[in-house]
Amino acid sequence: MPAKIIDGRAVADEITKQAALDVSLMIAAGGPPHLASVQVGPNPAGAIYARMQERSCTAVGLRYERVELPEDISQHDLGEKIHELNLSDEVSGILLGMPLPLHLDARAVQAEIAPDKDVEAVNPENLGRLFYGGWLAGPCTAMAAYELLRRACPNLKGREVVIVGHSEIFGKPMAVMLLQSIDAAPTVTVCHVATRDLAAHTRRAEVLIVATGAPQVRWTRYKRARDAGERPEPPDLSPLIKADMVREGAIVLDVGINRIPRSIGPDGEPARKEDGKIDRATVGDVDFEAVRQKASAITPVPGGVGPVTVAMLLRNTVACARAVGWSLGRH
Repeated sequence: MPAKIIDGRAVADEITKQAALDVSLMIAAGGPPHLASVQVGPNPAGAIYARMQERSCTAVGLRYERVELPEDISQHDLGEKIHELNLSDEVSGILLGMPLPLHLDARAVQAEIAPDKDVEAVNPENLGRLFYGGWLAGPCTAMAAYELLRRACPNLKGREVVIVGHSEIFGKPMAVMLLQSIDAAPTVTVCHVATRDLAAHTRRAEVLIVATGAPQVRWTRYKRARDAGERPEPPDLSPLIKADMVREGAIVLDVGINRIPRSIGPDGEPARKEDGKIDRATVGDVDFEAVRQKASAITPVPGGVGPVTVAMLLRNTVACARAVGWSLGRH
């Protein structure tokens, strides 16, 4: 029997309605909270998220500003921009679009964001708060996956959870969040794309959470090499997690969002639409149709973790606005 589809849009709608109520109270007290989203250079997957952010913020009454910066911006200049937003009385929350171009030190930039304006909890101080269980706001995607998981599996005590992906913005905080309970935590294993015999770990998972963006990484590397005049072998753009890597009856959360060509021809060129643009598909890290036949519940891409991630951003933005005094009518 095919797996139950975990409807992220329905969950996001619940969270969004509460955020709208909170924002309306803040507007009555002095004005709408203001979220500044810093985007550096082109990023197709990030652009999808940014558009979702803007639509959702506008819908609940939040002021949303997309701060677009050139791809070749220096570390110093990016830090100066973050500092400017930290000091602005007009900004209550700051979000840094990831990934950053390779010449930039993402951790150093994240550390520049003022903790009370850090809506994705990427500042080391906020990650420390997360570790000790007293966070103001948590990483949005990890919070979204956690929310969906608790609804799909209310009792996680002792269950085998495998996370594939060990980033600071998802894998590591997700593991910490799952381990918060003293007596009701699952057993958590954290893997990544370099894990030897990854399938041996994923096959034992009662709950499998995948967040690598592996197809996107392969496509991006291939495109860069082609643009540089090289002739690399066409990349494998298939999902990282195949059906034979999943335990029967597992709960599967696919966190990956990949905007990749639907196919690449023998000449190494991606398929294109009639207007000449690359014919792209939005897919996750999991072979959805095949894995759906084995899992008990699964999130789709799109429509799963993504919408809830945006809803968590709204919740976090409200929390940060309160932290800097917005609800007291100071702005």
